[in-house]
Amino acid sequence: MTWIRFLTAIVIAPPVLIAVFMLAPQFFALMVGAVILMGAWEWSRLAGIDSRRLRSIFVGGVAMALWIVWLIPDPLKMAILLLGVVWWGVALGLVMGYPLSIESWRGPWRKLISGWLVLIPAWTGMVVLKTHEQADWLLGLLLFLIWGTDVGAYFAGRKFGKTKLAPHVSPGKSWEGVWGGIALGLVVACVVGWSLGLGSTEAWMGLMVTCLVTMAASVLGDLYESVIKRQSGYKDSGNLLPGHGGIMDRIDSLTAAAPIFALCVMAGAF
Repeated sequence: MTWIRFLTAIVIAPPVLIAVFMLAPQFFALMVGAVILMGAWEWSRLAGIDSRRLRSIFVGGVAMALWIVWLIPDPLKMAILLLGVVWWGVALGLVMGYPLSIESWRGPWRKLISGWLVLIPAWTGMVVLKTHEQADWLLGLLLFLIWGTDVGAYFAGRKFGKTKLAPHVSPGKSWEGVWGGIALGLVVACVVGWSLGLGSTEAWMGLMVTCLVTMAASVLGDLYESVIKRQSGYKDSGNLLPGHGGIMDRIDSLTAAAPIFALCVMAGAF
């Protein structure tokens, strides 16, 4: 299974990096939007919607919301990012209190609403970062932080994992894996900080705090999707990506990390 995951990642990574470094903002927004809409289709399934018509309506609603966000002024985009960050605070409580916390979420509508709060701020964060003067570095840092955290957690967890992170949510994850992922992510952050020529102690501290918060958020995004899948009775969000599952299984970490990272950047954290 590890080799299948690796080969799938090798196939996926080049088009993602091409989009980040070469596409104009409007085409980048379209590409990320397409991924978000595929994630919305899978989310509607996790929410318990079986009707293809209702699932299509949900996806259409998300598409309309993305279009509206594209048109609104930047201050309102910041408000959407802030709303996303507030939502992930709520999601943290749901994850920590699982399974008791999720008992009142058994119907589909709350899950569908949470899907909006998961997907739309994530797209907004990516689009906002793409318009930044350091867009290439920032988007690259965000993606490599998430990938580094994921890879580091996977191998550190397999080698050293003993202390369960959230046994009721995702029994395979361990605190040792989390620390391994964060360690690798901080290496990535140091390389990017050096490449950007950060000179002051304040800038380095801002970068490190931003990266730590972003990596913690990426873990939360993974765990929250696990809560939704576990309650819905699904192992994966889909089967589009061999060894990985569905689109949501690949972007779950990004959905939480992107709005928090973008908000920190726009606030001038480093």
